[in-house]
Amino acid sequence: MKRVLITGAAGFLGSHLCDRFTKDGCYVIAMDNLITGDLKNIEHLFKLENFEFHHHDVTKFVHVAGDLDYILHFASPASPIDYLKIPIQTLKVGSLGTHNLLGLAKDKNARILIASTSEVYGDPLVHPQNEDYFGNVNTIGPRGVYDEAKRFQESITMAYHTYHGVDTRIVRIFNTYGPRMRLNDGRVVPAFIGQALRGEDLTIFGDGLQTRSFCYVDDLVEGIVRLLHSDYVYPVNIGNPDEITIKEFAEEIIQLTNANQKVVYRPLPTNDPLQRQPDITKAKELLDWEPKVKRAEGMQTTLEFFKKFSREELSISEHRNFN
Repeated sequence: MKRVLITGAAGFLGSHLCDRFTKDGCYVIAMDNLITGDLKNIEHLFKLENFEFHHHDVTKFVHVAGDLDYILHFASPASPIDYLKIPIQTLKVGSLGTHNLLGLAKDKNARILIASTSEVYGDPLVHPQNEDYFGNVNTIGPRGVYDEAKRFQESITMAYHTYHGVDTRIVRIFNTYGPRMRLNDGRVVPAFIGQALRGEDLTIFGDGLQTRSFCYVDDLVEGIVRLLHSDYVYPVNIGNPDEITIKEFAEEIIQLTNANQKVVYRPLPTNDPLQRQPDITKAKELLDWEPKVKRAEGMQTTLEFFKKFSREELSISEHRNFN
């Protein structure tokens, strides 16, 4: 039985990875400090014999007894609302946390996959974004704490690979959605759905012509698993290249939820990317991977998840979204 450590395990992506690896017959050691994660996302796994949970902050020394085959490092705030509230912790988990886990991988002779992000490309001057593009990032802007944490994360990962021979993988994750997203995390999918369910107008920041490309979480997890089991050590984009403007997406949500609301516009946040679309040529060629779930299908499943929220939970969600 393969032993897998998953950090950020109680978060949106981490919890789905826990589901996948326990289902695949691995022994999963889940780790989270619960700053942004929620035990509700993984409580259904507590009864399994091949699952255990550790409440721990990976910016502190990480100890795991026994052998480890794989480490998946997904511990990090991932939404603007989170990393603007806790910027220092965001930088620390990308630097100190990654350093600790790379050291653990070296000690255990384990393969480690690092979760990077499309935010390393910043507000891109190349479209669509491929892995050879170095990005356009404002290091001291409000999004810099997240962008630079992830860029440093990639750099130290490659340093451990080249200097220490650690077996590493790097996934650059583009906009992903699905069940277990936090209603109040500020990202566009839960923000729009939350506003629609509350009967509010949908808020667009900017003119709405900025683009995003949304990948359903099951597709993303499949891509991550294939990358983990591949022999490729350099960054790989995993995301859905089906690009849509924020304005068009808001209209889709209104239609999906049968809402009567209109769209309202607010000023664009500083350094908000105007375009976001992955070039997934490498993923297709190296991993034989591409997304399968159509947006209409994935959004319907996601809507059903959010419909389970109570009126009270809907009412206390953040009213601001970041595109």
